[in-house]
Amino acid sequence: MRYVSDHPIDFTNDDWKQYTPRERARLEQQEQQKKRKQKRKRKKKSLPRRIFETLFQIVVVVLVAYVLVYTFGQQRTVVGQSMDTTLSGGDIVLISIMSYQFGSPKRGDIISFKPNGSTNARADIKRVIGVPGDTVQIKDGQIYIDGQVYLEDGNYPAITSPGTAKNPIDLDEGEYFVLGDNRNNSEDSRNTEIGIVTSNMIEGRVWFVLSPSGHRGFI
Repeated sequence: MRYVSDHPIDFTNDDWKQYTPRERARLEQQEQQKKRKQKRKRKKKSLPRRIFETLFQIVVVVLVAYVLVYTFGQQRTVVGQSMDTTLSGGDIVLISIMSYQFGSPKRGDIISFKPNGSTNARADIKRVIGVPGDTVQIKDGQIYIDGQVYLEDGNYPAITSPGTAKNPIDLDEGEYFVLGDNRNNSEDSRNTEIGIVTSNMIEGRVWFVLSPSGHRGFI
């Protein structure tokens, strides 16, 4: 296939036979010149365009990486033994900020929060037991929610110290009652130092143990 004045000429078509060998050669030469001009034109544009495309790709990769790290890859270190045996002191975990941008903590979630809402405070990690609208109480070593025994999936020990939850605690909108999984060696919502956790204190949901390698995995 060849082009003359932007119209294709098919060498296999009988119409092409109307051209003399000299005309064919001239048309071939014109086409070759046109291709060389187009090639030079592409070369002139290619270097700046390649630079722009490379820089654009780098910017996109950096932005995507930043968003992923910010929303899903922020690290927190577990301090103390309050979350044994689910998490151990010194474990490095990842939290998902995005989880609660479009939703709310659910019962059973493990969350990272700043006690008393202090931005300078060390992040604490506990399990959500009570959610807004619940009435939580601890008696006879068991957790009661709305007057019914809360049966957890995990095998947790009987609670020996109910703390402030010895009396019913009503949770308003944006309020959460949290406990450490090591129920008898944990400072949590039963203690006045921690108390009820409000939504503005919560950083995100703990979803992955990063290290040590022996504990690595999804939660």
